[in-house]
Amino acid sequence: MPAEPPVDTPRILADAFALLAAAARAGGGGVPSPADPPQLTPLAGGTDVMVRITGEIGEPPVRLLDLWRLDELRGIASDGESITLGALTTYTDIRRSPACREHLPTLVEAAATIGAAQIQNRGTLGGNIANASPAGDTLPVLLALDAEIDVGGSSGERTIPASEFWVAYRRTALAPDELILRVRIPVAGGREARFRKIGTRRAQAISKVVMALAWRDREGVSGRAWSDVRLALGSVADRPIRAGTTESLLEGRTPTPETADAAAASLAAEISPIDDVRSTADYRRAVAARVLHRLIRDAGGW
Repeated sequence: MPAEPPVDTPRILADAFALLAAAARAGGGGVPSPADPPQLTPLAGGTDVMVRITGEIGEPPVRLLDLWRLDELRGIASDGESITLGALTTYTDIRRSPACREHLPTLVEAAATIGAAQIQNRGTLGGNIANASPAGDTLPVLLALDAEIDVGGSSGERTIPASEFWVAYRRTALAPDELILRVRIPVAGGREARFRKIGTRRAQAISKVVMALAWRDREGVSGRAWSDVRLALGSVADRPIRAGTTESLLEGRTPTPETADAAAASLAAEISPIDDVRSTADYRRAVAARVLHRLIRDAGGW
């Protein structure tokens, strides 16, 4: 068993920023390569910490930055236009939040698929985002709902759209001295959404395919043509992705059997799924197409 790395445990966000900035300076300030792990690795709920320490996911961390005591990164707030979730919002917090249950049911549904109760009590939204796993269950929901991710460090804050956040396999747009602070998800405008996860089991399973579909009915009338369509998937590429070609096909259409057939065929042709120990590429392509077909059928009520 490898030795556990030393842990820094700041009590306020400013101290966490200072520790990250010092570690970035010590490491040369550049983006670390897989062969050169960051000198200080942020840790939220810690649900992946053991597989990180043993080197099962990337290089073992040199030093950990425990964020759990930073209450500045907690809380769920709604202003009528958007819902803001602190980076340390747990999956249990999401499931119990009246605002999330009312306005973000797909996020609630995704949170409910992650692990067992113990994992949901500790695992955080910010951790799922920063971990950048292609199979991260909340990530397609954030893509489909046009979420924005506020990040910050000792030099200030900035906002990164979810569509620009995951840049490669387990890599994000975060600078070495930045932390995820909060996630903002717009809820105004009558957006509808659907979510589906396919795994080996109904619980405690890593996704084989995970999908979120979102749209608006024109003029807000149910059953009318779709607009502003978003289709996002996980576990089919090296990062969570949006299927732009299929989104364009769905734009302006109604959820009919013909639309479902066309969209399923489009998605199967558009994606180039990965092969891994959980599933073959052919399986993922077929399942993704069928899941999309079912989501469109459900939306159309047939």
